[in-house]
Amino acid sequence: MKKQGLNPYLPSWEYIPDGEPYVFEGRVYVYGSHDRFNGYAYCLNDYVTWSAPVEDLSDWRYEGIIYKAEAVQDNSDRDSCLFAPDIAVGADGRYYLYYVDSRRSIVSAAVCDTPAGKFEFYGYVHYSDGTILGEREGDEPQFDPGVFREGDRTYLYTGFCAIGDKSRTGAMATVLGEDMLTIVEEPVIIAPSEPFSKGSGYEGHEFFEASSIRKRGDTYYFIYSSVVMHELCYATSRYPTKDFIYRGVIVSNNDLHIDTYKPAEKPMYYGGNNHGSIVEIKDNWYIFYHRHTNGTNFSRQGCMEKISFLEDGTIPQVEMTSCGSNGGPLKGSGEYPAYLACSLFCNEEAMYTDCTNAWMGGQFPKITQDGRDGDEETGYIANMKDSATAGFKYFNCKGIEKIKIKVRGYCLGEFSVKTAWNGEAIGKIPVVYSNAWKEYEGDITIPEGVHALYFTYSGQGNAHFASFTLVSQS
Repeated sequence: MKKQGLNPYLPSWEYIPDGEPYVFEGRVYVYGSHDRFNGYAYCLNDYVTWSAPVEDLSDWRYEGIIYKAEAVQDNSDRDSCLFAPDIAVGADGRYYLYYVDSRRSIVSAAVCDTPAGKFEFYGYVHYSDGTILGEREGDEPQFDPGVFREGDRTYLYTGFCAIGDKSRTGAMATVLGEDMLTIVEEPVIIAPSEPFSKGSGYEGHEFFEASSIRKRGDTYYFIYSSVVMHELCYATSRYPTKDFIYRGVIVSNNDLHIDTYKPAEKPMYYGGNNHGSIVEIKDNWYIFYHRHTNGTNFSRQGCMEKISFLEDGTIPQVEMTSCGSNGGPLKGSGEYPAYLACSLFCNEEAMYTDCTNAWMGGQFPKITQDGRDGDEETGYIANMKDSATAGFKYFNCKGIEKIKIKVRGYCLGEFSVKTAWNGEAIGKIPVVYSNAWKEYEGDITIPEGVHALYFTYSGQGNAHFASFTLVSQS
């Protein structure tokens, strides 16, 4: 089967959230923090990057470690982690990586001659008198830097604002000079925090974290994570440091607000925080974001969806899909791994992570893997108990007459196959107890056309779901 663009777009054993995508030298590079499989906290691993040719967004290449956590000052014990970074190209043609570590609320920068080489520490963002941004009296803490280079200036966007915290007033924009570090215009607020949002137009979607900035035509797009966490919102302006107007939600990592295939306020995935941005690749625009796996907040994976712009410059919210960068529905034949599920839920709808290991008891289905962090193990869905549903969107179906599934675990029941999350079963596949992956099949006909596929387990115990195979007429 021809390689297709899928979600997540990186291998199932890689955990890179907070994705900032850029096109450099004919390739798409993604920069993010780096979670650990079975991690106990956010961002435990070193910065790495992956890249893909702009002509084939399914062909991602590992570029290796670009910056180690040990590079943080006094961090030989790795007590400090590297949070979400961003990158900009300086007037000298070098690449400047901006980041905040978990020990200090200041912005550091590293530099490299290439987009995926080994970055070296460059300095701290500071005022003209040398005082570091975030350490002057009255400064608000710095977090999640987003950067945009235009002319001889670099625009830096930062902030973290929890609900009810009146000490933090919103997302900040700070202007840096040609050296990429020295402040030439002091921080101003461009999007309000929750306590200061009345009458702003941001009510209910106030700034929380995850600043990112892009420009399309003469319009600046400020992308951020709102106080409800699961959504990436955006605001627009004709200026980089003022007059930003809230415009809407681009993507939610539990598909809230979308009413194209289910009620708008029904969550379809176990959501949590979100972070990402938009990028233009060969005349198409995409949103990069992340989803949560392994039953916690701490093993997040990067996903992407194609987006569109209306004539007024607004971006309609997109669904989470399994298609990723494919440009349309996936081929309705062959084997697909279950970790591609873009919907995952059961009747007990505790749909939000809470920064703990609360889901680890096995009461909810979760995407996970065998092995340890870094092992090239194919992911699967664990804990498919009675009523658990995994959904996949979308497939171009023609002549499908049989479906096979691979399952293991202490289970005794059946998987119902549907083309709508609440639809009638078009077929059922019985499964039994097995300690190893075992293939089961059912004679199931899918109508010709583009369809979603949903697999719902009913029965005893917990099934682990590895893959499904769509078999067309010979």
